[in-house]
Amino acid sequence: MAEAEKQGENAHLRCRSIIEVLGKPQEHVENAIKEYVEHIKQDSELIILNEDYSDIAEQGKLWSKFVELDLVIKGTRKLISFCFEYMPSSIEVLKPEHLIMTNPELSNFLNDLQARLHNVDMIVKQQKAENDFIKQNMNAIIHNAIIICLKISKLSLEQLSQITGVDKKELEIFVEKMLKENKIKKENGLYTLA
Repeated sequence: MAEAEKQGENAHLRCRSIIEVLGKPQEHVENAIKEYVEHIKQDSELIILNEDYSDIAEQGKLWSKFVELDLVIKGTRKLISFCFEYMPSSIEVLKPEHLIMTNPELSNFLNDLQARLHNVDMIVKQQKAENDFIKQNMNAIIHNAIIICLKISKLSLEQLSQITGVDKKELEIFVEKMLKENKIKKENGLYTLA
């Protein structure tokens, strides 16, 4: 049983992994994925046997490129670490066909997973709070810009859009809200302060 318990931590695992980079500009994506693979090659517990790069592809306003790596990883602990550290899109263990993972290995994996999930959750909550703060302040700025503009002159929605730099459709949402709140009024297609 002692030999079986050591297999997971010490086994050399043959894996196929796909790592993708998404971003812009195109040249940055091309360079970033190659630098990423070079960084992986520096890890003494990983051996890259083959790397097969895709052609770069446009995805909306971003560029995408992936690399399929054929590699050998030393032990299940390093395999799990590789997944956390390099965030592959997918990973497939080719050899050995069967692995034995001890209770401590499984517990460590689950605890690492939980810690990372809690960290991601905290980051998402911080980003949401920051986005809410920015949105609230941006709304106040647009509101104030409309008031200032209308103190000077009666303006159409198109004129307000040109002066504030806010897209006409987006600005219309603010103007409609201000109309309902009786802060401004509309006469013959022109807005004024109420």
